[in-house]
Amino acid sequence: MRQARIRGEGLSYYHCLSRVVDRRFIFGDEEREFIVALMRMLEAFLGLRVVTYAVMSNHFHLLIEEPDRDQLPPLDRATLLRRLGFLYDSFTVESVRQELDRAVASGNSAWEAEILARYERRMGDVSIFMKELKQRFTQWYNRRMGRKGTLWEERFKSLLVEADEKALMTVAAYIDLNAVRAGMVDRVEDYRWCGYASAVAGNRWAREGLGRILRHSPRVSGEDWERDWEATAPVYRLWLYDQGRIHGDRSIFDKFPLGFGLGPGSHRNSRGPEFTGTGQFSINSRLPNTVHACINGRHHEKCTHPG
Repeated sequence: MRQARIRGEGLSYYHCLSRVVDRRFIFGDEEREFIVALMRMLEAFLGLRVVTYAVMSNHFHLLIEEPDRDQLPPLDRATLLRRLGFLYDSFTVESVRQELDRAVASGNSAWEAEILARYERRMGDVSIFMKELKQRFTQWYNRRMGRKGTLWEERFKSLLVEADEKALMTVAAYIDLNAVRAGMVDRVEDYRWCGYASAVAGNRWAREGLGRILRHSPRVSGEDWERDWEATAPVYRLWLYDQGRIHGDRSIFDKFPLGFGLGPGSHRNSRGPEFTGTGQFSINSRLPNTVHACINGRHHEKCTHPG
């Protein structure tokens, strides 16, 4: 029986990981480019935010911000058609437009509401995001390689991360440092398939993603972190290359299987049983120096490290 995922209440952050079956090295440059592009398309369609990411040779990591779904505005016709254009072709968008037109012309408001609800229940859900990302990549890859069957080792792993600057910075740095730990590059910004390198290269989505971490900062100096990369970059870089250098050779999923940075009393929402806080630490205390791997060491074999 599957163990229920720990889910946050309201605005929540998840470190997600998925590995290729048999841990095969399938991600070349073209595959990495495609899955990053697909990730951005799904991000825009579903209304989540990718804070940062790393696509390795046989697995990928994402730090995802899931919105408070109870606070999302109702999905209307204009928003749906706009979002469909991020992910679907023009034929599909036009088909949905015509279906909505027929519903309005019929005077059956329940029909129109059902069409909108069909898409609305997918919005802002990290599980839907990961499911569609993996399925759509598999379909593309299998067609391209003339293969059939599953591509992924198992369902994705996810770790609930406290909405706190220290916790988010630590997990983001862990993700961005993957290629450095694997010995593939010496500097994070030289590995183009991670969030920080993309931000340094000028990608707006990547810059805004990292800036969203600092919305949870105790700093009150008035910066617009999401839109001001000049303010965000030095803060994140300092953490990445200084405080992000922490020691240990186990995956964060092994260290904190119930959640990262969650204090006593943390809990799942109504979608899962109560979480009493076993095996976590308070982010208000000094961060343990065994949370992630040191970028100065080579604790993992190239591309096969457990994180």
